[in-house]
Amino acid sequence: MLTDYHLHLRPDEAGTTFERYFTAENVDRYLAAAAQAGIEELGVSEHVYRFRQALDVWSHPLWVENAVDDIDAYCEFVRGTPLRLGVECDYVPGAEERIASLLGARDFDYVVGSVHFVGDGDAAVDHDGFDVWEGARDADEVWRRYFEALADCARSGLYDILAHPDLVKVWGRSRPLPDRDLRAFYEPAVEAIAESGIAVEISTAGLRKPVGELYPSREFAEMCVEAGASFALSSDAHLPEQVGFEYDLAVDFLSELGIDEICVFEQRRRRPAPLGSRVG
Repeated sequence: MLTDYHLHLRPDEAGTTFERYFTAENVDRYLAAAAQAGIEELGVSEHVYRFRQALDVWSHPLWVENAVDDIDAYCEFVRGTPLRLGVECDYVPGAEERIASLLGARDFDYVVGSVHFVGDGDAAVDHDGFDVWEGARDADEVWRRYFEALADCARSGLYDILAHPDLVKVWGRSRPLPDRDLRAFYEPAVEAIAESGIAVEISTAGLRKPVGELYPSREFAEMCVEAGASFALSSDAHLPEQVGFEYDLAVDFLSELGIDEICVFEQRRRRPAPLGSRVG
């Protein structure tokens, strides 16, 4: 089996409306792309900050700007399609109870946990408007804080899948890189992954970014394998043509790591499924 659980029915650009992209016609485009790529199970996981209810969790300026939709209307729409129902929810330190309340009130099939913001909480590793790298930021400090937050995300018990787990590398060499062996930064996150049992996302999205490689890196993935982690497979598509993007590379990557199963989700319950191969 192949899955694509981390995808979005609309682009991230400003002005993209619920009414335009949450339609049967748009879902059919995604399903057709999935069928062509040999993907048997497709799920949508919109950014939680798109929904008004998320402002009960956090009032970051990015969230305030984007929180215009109703999360229950989203859930109702997706439940009327063949898609699995998910959501991508940022980990916000100190807001664990509020996140649990938001997620627990809906019947998601899975929840994708992600870390975008580090440091004082307002700066992001992947967003130009809130760039953590503005000014003289120390690479070791940014990477340390990112992976400590990723460890807290994993340990929180709020999430089923750990999204793009080394997102901090997204800009490649256009941002500073630590001088130390990167495995030293991965270690706390890998320990938390092992303790929590959260599934680690193998994401092809990094191949579309400046870094030009899968999330996570081979070294990070190898450490996860040694720790006994389970894996999920996703493209983080924001357009139908990105569904299953470069899955041949992802499948080869998993196979080289000795992984022959991926995680399948329904009603927040996980089961293993044999890893398939991409077609088309």
